[in-house]
Amino acid sequence: MADVIMRGVSQRFSQDLQIRLPDLELSWGQQVALLGPSGSGKTTLLHLLAGLRLPSRGEVWVEGRNLSRLTEAERDAYRRTKVGYLFQDFHLVEGYTALENVLLGLGIAGIRGKAAQGEALAVLRGLGLEHRLSHTPKRLSTGERQRVALARAVAHRPRLLLADEPTAHLDRARAAAALDLLIQTALSLGALLVVATHDPWVMARFPQQIELKPPTPEQEVLS
Repeated sequence: MADVIMRGVSQRFSQDLQIRLPDLELSWGQQVALLGPSGSGKTTLLHLLAGLRLPSRGEVWVEGRNLSRLTEAERDAYRRTKVGYLFQDFHLVEGYTALENVLLGLGIAGIRGKAAQGEALAVLRGLGLEHRLSHTPKRLSTGERQRVALARAVAHRPRLLLADEPTAHLDRARAAAALDLLIQTALSLGALLVVATHDPWVMARFPQQIELKPPTPEQEVLS
């Protein structure tokens, strides 16, 4: 049985707009790209997998648990322990150093003290940031900020790694390096990697590809 399953999912945003999303059966260790223009539901799908949003219809199952049937506290625990999320705009805390941003993420996951310090240092050094530990985001390049965000997303060793437009701010050379890093990190964790992108070049890097389309008028009035 697949580790992550979506069946019959649709998401309503207003009385006149509802998007149907594809059925999925995915397992830990897979690497999947979601391709689609703005409004096609890429970020919505990531939010559903992360438990940040519940479907208007249908079901999202992770390791045999229906996320809609979990309490809010249980979904919070699921996100803290199972999910790593790399946001398009990084969402780093500006007043914190690179090390403190990763420690913050570990603290949310319930990992603190010497264990957190050791894990944060190891991940940041593994991503080539050993000389940037005390730098705040404003003192980092775009690529470095992205690596700090990735370190924060994976330091607690999630099983599900979600990335929303991870190459949006990068030129082609840096985008290729960022994708290599993301893919290798997911492989090292044995995590399911799901990447949302609007770029066919990014999608071509992934063995499994799912194309989302904007809602049709029929979908928009779906009741």
